[in-house]
Amino acid sequence: MGSTAQAELMMPAIFGDSMVVQRNEPVHIWGWTQPGQEVSVQLGDRSAKGKANDEGRFDISVPSLPAGGPYDLTVKADETKTFTDVLVGEVWICSGQSNMAWAVQSANDADLESLSADYPEIRLISVPQVGTQEPQRDFKGKWTAATPDTVKDFSAVGYFFGRQLHQTLDVPVGLIDNAWGGSAAEAWIPRDVLEADGKYESMLSGWDKRMANYDFDAMVKSWEEKHRKWVADGRKGNAPRRPRDDSAGNHRPANIYNGVLLPTIGYTIRGSIWYQGESNAGRAYEYRDLFPLMIQTWRDKWGQGDFPFYWVQLADFRSEVDEPTDSSWAELREAQTMTMSRLPNTGEAVILNLGESADIHPKNKQDVAKRLARWALAKDYGYDIPYRSPTYRDVQFEDNKAIVKFDHVGGGLDTFDVPQLIGFTIAGEDQKFVHAKAKIVSKDTIEVSAESVSNPVAVRYAWADNPVCNVQSKEGLPMTPFRTDDWPGVTQPKE
Repeated sequence: MGSTAQAELMMPAIFGDSMVVQRNEPVHIWGWTQPGQEVSVQLGDRSAKGKANDEGRFDISVPSLPAGGPYDLTVKADETKTFTDVLVGEVWICSGQSNMAWAVQSANDADLESLSADYPEIRLISVPQVGTQEPQRDFKGKWTAATPDTVKDFSAVGYFFGRQLHQTLDVPVGLIDNAWGGSAAEAWIPRDVLEADGKYESMLSGWDKRMANYDFDAMVKSWEEKHRKWVADGRKGNAPRRPRDDSAGNHRPANIYNGVLLPTIGYTIRGSIWYQGESNAGRAYEYRDLFPLMIQTWRDKWGQGDFPFYWVQLADFRSEVDEPTDSSWAELREAQTMTMSRLPNTGEAVILNLGESADIHPKNKQDVAKRLARWALAKDYGYDIPYRSPTYRDVQFEDNKAIVKFDHVGGGLDTFDVPQLIGFTIAGEDQKFVHAKAKIVSKDTIEVSAESVSNPVAVRYAWADNPVCNVQSKEGLPMTPFRTDDWPGVTQPKE
């Protein structure tokens, strides 16, 4: 629903008892009251005043506070609302699809993690899944402290990330979980932004045609009839499945932006962590532009500049293959990595050694969260710790060998299981890749070759849905998958 004028003082659910507001930044407070109404806000010993606009909305910035609390937040207009037990600390958005939504109760050692979840200064709030083309201004939810009962249903990656920050920084941490399993990136972007970009006309028109005659009620009635007949006939096996309302679903462009993200935009944050990409893997080439567009749009809408945005690269998944081949998941990982060169204050947690071939939801969320936390602790909080995986820099071809150099190698390149380097392929002008031998020749350099390729022109590493690979830094961060060629991939549209 849009912002409409109203007499009573209304505050969105993101403001509530037990919330955490961002330290060392002006705190943005908004709500609705009578048009033209004077509004005052008090947070601890900080105060500010403002006035509601013609639609009744007010936006007030309270001067920054250091970490601390608890405080009261009092908003006074024609009536007064007071929120208690407010802490000041670090606030992060936890977003993406099912691997971010994956709850603590389904992660490794879920019982032990829940038993030890006694962190009164870690506060959690979850945003319900509402998919709509109509912009929403609020949601149903409330802040809670991290306890054995409250963390069970919360994002595992989000909670473990926040816990690491809390333990290291010794300040309150607020986590906003808005992840939606199975969601596509375009659902997190407003329609007008997609339209203005110009690259997504086919996507949008396809959805428009699909929705033009979409009758979900008729689909449900048809299903009900089929289900009744299935029961009456005494049939066994899988019953007819109730249809899913794609008009309100997690793939339709702008749906999640309007229903989930928009009600929280403007809440002062430090940054966002993101775990998504599986649903866009079949369109990985498109993701090269779509993903940075999403990040930049969030930053533009939030109005906090280039806030930190860190994501998890796709894990290793699906069956291993014997011979080199093209891979949509490898291309999606490449699109994710390319985003770091497109936008500042971005980072990628590589987790190729944490996946499970038969499960798209690897259970080890603890190490995933730690790799994200390394980025935040190093880049945003000044800790001198390893945070970035080794990354391809350049290649020189000499005789029958490729000499590949890398950045961000830490103490040097290494392997994590057997001494032999695994995961490299090499090709000549025929573009036919074969498995290659590789050896570390210096701290940041690997030599790659294959007897059957006398004049190599391209090298790839970990280029598969579920690559068999083992190179890392001596600090234990796995090498970022890469390729030295730019040959068309399986997700690149044909000319």
